[in-house]
Amino acid sequence: MKINNPHSSGRWDCLSPLEIARSHPSVATYKNKIYAFGGGGPNFKSLNATICFDPQTGRWQKRQDMPTLRSGTVAATINNKIYVMGGGFRQEDGMFRFLTTVEVYHPDSDKWEKGPDLTMPHDYPAVAVLDNSIYVIAGHHPDATQGGPKTDPGFNYCERLDTEKNQWQAIAPLPTPRFALSAVTQNGQILAMGGVAFRPEGFNNFTTIEIYDPSSNTWSSQDSFSLPWPAAGLGSAKLGSDIYVFGGYSDDDIHNRTARYDHEAGSWQQTTPLPAPACAMGVTVCDNAIYAVGGWADDGRTPIDVFYRYTL
Repeated sequence: MKINNPHSSGRWDCLSPLEIARSHPSVATYKNKIYAFGGGGPNFKSLNATICFDPQTGRWQKRQDMPTLRSGTVAATINNKIYVMGGGFRQEDGMFRFLTTVEVYHPDSDKWEKGPDLTMPHDYPAVAVLDNSIYVIAGHHPDATQGGPKTDPGFNYCERLDTEKNQWQAIAPLPTPRFALSAVTQNGQILAMGGVAFRPEGFNNFTTIEIYDPSSNTWSSQDSFSLPWPAAGLGSAKLGSDIYVFGGYSDDDIHNRTARYDHEAGSWQQTTPLPAPACAMGVTVCDNAIYAVGGWADDGRTPIDVFYRYTL
């Protein structure tokens, strides 16, 4: 994929740091406030803290704890609720437990309720909201609870929550099994981007973008449309009609690169990089700005307390 020269638009700012450093949190926006859930703290200890950031005051506020300790979840706002789905935690014996758990947060009342369980466990999947439905895409393979990510072949299972029926149902499997991927919606479709999985030739970070069409329940890809570099644990978001990707694990390194996809030119443009290398962050959009919460530092194992905002 061609990458054009950097352009000057856009900037990242460092905002109020998190009280507790964390990687792999899930993040969502509701009524112009940002909510972050759980994540992995120091020594891989999963958290259940719920925190809320108000851009008007520039401060974080503690909210009601999530009922389940977990990291690697995904979150989605729909119908005045925030769904927090999947994830997992490291047990005392070193084994990981991946979850089908869905818990629903009501921001207006600061209360939690149990949601409908996923049909399969998803840890560190991608998530998208389209046409009043929530899609959870891939993640760690459910059997990879002992060997860790370096031997994880990835998962291809995807499912959709019909919020009217309050039921999950399987959809077409992702053609390329992977975890630590990211997703955005575009023109009524879902783009599943990047990620990582073990292959016979070794641990592989992907440039792959696969496109889901809900009208036909099919996945497709285009040879000319891929990420500008291999990336796992990357952040992604839409500002207007533009797709942005940033950070992530790539080429045996965690980086700070940011790129915007130019649809007219059919190419990626590098933009202002993150203030520091990061991956496994939580990402959301609020008031036409991208927010990145926490993550891993460039050593790939230390959670960080950073909080970044990207504006045009």
